[in-house]
Amino acid sequence: MADDLIFQPAARLAAQLAAGKISAVELLQACLARTRAVDGRVKAFNSFDEAGALALARQSDERRAAGQARGPLDGLPVGLKDVIAVEGQPLTCSSKMLANFVSPYDATVTAKLKAAGAIPFGRLNMDEFAMGSSTENSAFGPTANPWDLTRVPGGSSGGSAAAVAAGELPLTLGSDTGGSIRQPAALCGIVGLKPTYGLVSRYGLAAFASSLDQIGPLAHTVEDAALLLGAIAGHDPRDSTSFKAGVPDYRAALAARKGPWRLGVPREFFGAGLDLEVGAAVRQAVEFYRQQGCEIREVSLPLAAEYAVAAYYLIATAEASSNLARYDGIRYGHRSAAAKDAIDIYTKSRAEGFGPEVKRRIILGTHVLSSGYYDAYYLRAQKVRTLIRNEFAAVLRDCDALLSPTSPVPAFRLGEKSADPLAMYLTDIYTISVNLAGLPGISIPCGFTGAGLPVGLQLIGRPFDEAGLLALARAYESAHDWHTKHPIL
Repeated sequence: MADDLIFQPAARLAAQLAAGKISAVELLQACLARTRAVDGRVKAFNSFDEAGALALARQSDERRAAGQARGPLDGLPVGLKDVIAVEGQPLTCSSKMLANFVSPYDATVTAKLKAAGAIPFGRLNMDEFAMGSSTENSAFGPTANPWDLTRVPGGSSGGSAAAVAAGELPLTLGSDTGGSIRQPAALCGIVGLKPTYGLVSRYGLAAFASSLDQIGPLAHTVEDAALLLGAIAGHDPRDSTSFKAGVPDYRAALAARKGPWRLGVPREFFGAGLDLEVGAAVRQAVEFYRQQGCEIREVSLPLAAEYAVAAYYLIATAEASSNLARYDGIRYGHRSAAAKDAIDIYTKSRAEGFGPEVKRRIILGTHVLSSGYYDAYYLRAQKVRTLIRNEFAAVLRDCDALLSPTSPVPAFRLGEKSADPLAMYLTDIYTISVNLAGLPGISIPCGFTGAGLPVGLQLIGRPFDEAGLLALARAYESAHDWHTKHPIL
């Protein structure tokens, strides 16, 4: 039974649960068996509460037996990146700073999952405090790419992507600050969606860069992503950046929204630095849409292409410097045993608790916010951000969506870019500008390299038009079988 379930899409599993062909307990046990079999090599999980999850699965089966199922997610296990709060569970952010911290409350998305009957299961590995593009910056060790265990799964939501790709879970949640859902989705050959900023509540998400962070789904199929997005989206008064927008039936919109579409292809996203095989696979995807009657336009995003990375790493690090100041060794988190006074507690606790990448970003962020540099760097970066947002808005007035590669390269080897932070930062060059502009973006599988590594196609939509973006992605997915291919572990 377990082997029959591990790679099935969530929507199909939901149908089997509704029909009584499987039980929630059986499904969870299949996930547990798969996790025990492969996670020693993949290392997607930081921890999981087997007893608690089985109790929730039994409750789901009891609801179904009583005719009180809460919807299609009832009984489905959903993994959460270890940056999203789950009451009574560890919330480590893959950092020594929070290695022993247990969350006293649920994030809004966690509460919504529970209300829908889903089973929040496991704390998934990530780059420490979501800072990285390879999941190598975790205090608990790196996660491996299920397609090639010598390569990275992408980051920072690498554990969330790897768990789905390896068949350990049908659905997971990640967070995306500059591409941290879409890039690992592309490198692991699955679907990853970053919603419009403000569509999904950030309450209970440990903050990295508050004006950029957004929670979103990772899944086997576009339909699965639509199903999960529908459960977690919506206004939340506890999040001051949450937008009061209606939540449509994203799953129903997959069939209702049809093309042909007007699609833009940014010329700057196909230039130097793009791997030849990645570029070829994405161009074939663009050609597919052309053959379906879509109008394909070459568009230009010169500011996004040239300045997005620089602006992002000024804004994101400045916000990180401010957000991470709360980890002082006094209120909660790691406290140095070698500290002798209050200053010692603060400095030594942070020196011991934070890893190299987090320290690097705190130092940079503190510098750009300091007197004499604020106007020259941070304020100027915010002005550039506005120009990038306006540039996207102008292009999307004449296009329904944009098509581009998700990552310029396929999954690279573990340790390959660790000594060169700039090279690592550039792996997010096509995704960062989407966060700066607050737009929705989705990565879907569109092929493989000659070495058998997945390639992702990024689709960028208009604000709060996730329904249209998902329908556009589904049009490609339904005509191809990339999403049905899975790694052999």
